[in-house]
Amino acid sequence: MQPGDQVKVCSSVVVYHHPQHRGQAFDLQGQQGEVLSVLNDWKGRVISPTLPVVVAFGKFRAHFRADELEQT
Repeated sequence: MQPGDQVKVCSSVVVYHHPQHRGQAFDLQGQQGEVLSVLNDWKGRVISPTLPVVVAFGKFRAHFRADELEQT
């Protein structure tokens, strides 16, 4: 995946920080967004984050594993 790709959440991912459902469980499955970045280095050092793909759904952003997303 590259920044700018359109993706869809294909597995059940529950978040509690969605702006319209703050503090409540909200499932992102089926939501479509755009990949903002794929985290693989920090200040020139290679890192291996647990949730490396940052996806924007309008103003809301969330981190995902690559297997939780499918390209559209």
